[in-house]
Amino acid sequence: MTRINHLYIHVPFCKTICSYCDFCHRVYNTNLVSKWLSQLDKEIIDKCHDEYSTIYIGGGTPTCLSCYELDKLLSLIDDYSRKVKEYTIEVNPETIDEDKVKILCKHHINRISMGVQSTDNSLLKLMNRNHDFEMVKEKIALLRNYGLNNISIDLMYSLPNQSMDILKKSLNDMISLDVPHISIYSLTIEENTVFGKKGYKSLDDEIEADMYEYINSYLTSKGYIQYEVSNYCKKGYESKHNLGYWNYDNFLGLSLAASSKIDNYRYTNTFSFDEYFNDYNAKSEDILLTVDDLKFENIMMSLRTIYGLNIKEFNEKYNCDLLVEYKKGIDNPNIVIENGYLKCTNLELLNNILLDFMN
Repeated sequence: MTRINHLYIHVPFCKTICSYCDFCHRVYNTNLVSKWLSQLDKEIIDKCHDEYSTIYIGGGTPTCLSCYELDKLLSLIDDYSRKVKEYTIEVNPETIDEDKVKILCKHHINRISMGVQSTDNSLLKLMNRNHDFEMVKEKIALLRNYGLNNISIDLMYSLPNQSMDILKKSLNDMISLDVPHISIYSLTIEENTVFGKKGYKSLDDEIEADMYEYINSYLTSKGYIQYEVSNYCKKGYESKHNLGYWNYDNFLGLSLAASSKIDNYRYTNTFSFDEYFNDYNAKSEDILLTVDDLKFENIMMSLRTIYGLNIKEFNEKYNCDLLVEYKKGIDNPNIVIENGYLKCTNLELLNNILLDFMN
């Protein structure tokens, strides 16, 4: 049986819906949650056969669940988390309290990903976020009081009405928190989001590029390592779970809208609650990947990180010669070979660079 080291569980509920969000979710409803937990239990029993090295519970907002529901969810996967090295859960500041933190500790969660997005109150209101920076500081102090120090926070840029000065203020605020990991996301306005329906637009491409460059320069000047296109950390605090994706490892996703990649098979669970409750195996995507698909995706994911692609392992895995087969892409001046690894020296240009790796 194929070994799978990484488990992802999607919690498709939120207390409120953010203006930019296009993920699979519903506004919290206790009856719906009860039904979902029952079906998820069946899916876990059917599909989980390993003790995972990383587990990531995302959403939605996992901590919008009640204490009872959160404890039940985590209890469902206790048998598979005994050897976990990194156990992450996403939280929002307004949905985490001391009782829930105690539950996280009870189940040995050791990494927190907190949705902060901005520290500007006008932008937070525009995004329909229900916290302010004072609350963020309070909740991070609470987490640390219980020994949860491995904390990641999210920062969004290219938001409507966001100026460079507002972005700089948010960055200064976030740096003051002294968290070991920061993820950055540029706003993409999807048609079915509140922003999309109200006709909001992302910022001009040049302004967005300037913001990205400023964020990168600022965070690296403050001792953070840009170890992946959109992720920065202090030494030793890379996300082990996400590195599994970027290393193109196998991973299992459970619940609605969760994706899995197992050898040459990739699928995504249904986005429909009705379909999921009827059959947790219902899919929205179901693909058998060709060898060319696998090779390109492996290159694409590995080049997103500063660690790059292990050439020897790639050649053995796919019985090929990477340097010959992908000579056109490798000849790019932003691609280098160091100590047996293929690396991209300018992550900002990666999407354009990858075009030359497509067969």
